[in-house]
Amino acid sequence: MLKVGVLGAGHLGRIHLKLLQQSEKYELVGFYDPDIANGQRVAEEFKYRYFDQLDALMDAVDVVDIVTPTLSHYNCAIKAITKGKHIFIEKPITNTIEEAEHIRLLVSENNLRGQVGHVERFNPAFKAIKSEIKNPMFIETHRLAEFNPRGTDVPVVLDLMIHDIDIILSVVKSPVLSVHASGVSVISETPDIANARIEFENGCVANLTASRISLKNMRKSRFFQKDAYISVDFLDKKVEVVKMKDAPEHPGDFDMVLQNAEGKSKQIYFKNPEITPNNAILDELETFADAIEGNTKPIVTLRDGTDALKLAHRIIDCF
Repeated sequence: MLKVGVLGAGHLGRIHLKLLQQSEKYELVGFYDPDIANGQRVAEEFKYRYFDQLDALMDAVDVVDIVTPTLSHYNCAIKAITKGKHIFIEKPITNTIEEAEHIRLLVSENNLRGQVGHVERFNPAFKAIKSEIKNPMFIETHRLAEFNPRGTDVPVVLDLMIHDIDIILSVVKSPVLSVHASGVSVISETPDIANARIEFENGCVANLTASRISLKNMRKSRFFQKDAYISVDFLDKKVEVVKMKDAPEHPGDFDMVLQNAEGKSKQIYFKNPEITPNNAILDELETFADAIEGNTKPIVTLRDGTDALKLAHRIIDCF
């Protein structure tokens, strides 16, 4: 079992602590939080070992799980890497692109492993259908959330939209050609609602909307490609797949057949992929352990996290 320590005992940090303690691939050594009162409170309530010195925790583990505010990701990661520790780092990878590139370089030079917490890659609905998403040419995403003061220190693009940015970059294998976007600050000092249109060199267009001031929560993405429409509900863990194929010469009474302007007939049919329930956060942490033990590439690499951050900043620069 890999010895792991968690940096940060906020809302998400506590979730990581709980899951790492349950995991059969990690031995949870303890956690560090700069807020001593919070650290002692979490340690007392959940019986995790609290380290009041960051160096002491890092020296005792193989893997450092960074679940701190984004502004501190870089310093935490650099300290862990210089001590020869593998790093799991929550999204967004860092505050700046330069910081992300430096972390990538150091991890590579030190022959370590790093993974970024883009958890939607491990969403059971997306996992069930990813292999069916082939060369999409139009993508539409909506990620809407009710207002929560947590996370408003960064624009909604880095808080919410970056999930969809990463998903899109994982399925569109083409460089970005152009970005057009707008954002509006309603409650926070940074934009609370944003829309972006991303055009890729292969002709694919992605239209993304993110809001943290909505009356209801929604996390849906729609992928349109040749002979298929795929809808993924990341919130309710559901998938809808509508596909088309050449119509049979003698359609059955219940076959849905359409004829286009050229007179070609297509049969519409529905696919319902089996969705295997999972805990996405536990999955991402345990696959990282597998990558370390097997010396293989993590599912969400530091480059993936850096690419998502680069595109997020291109969107923010449009505001």
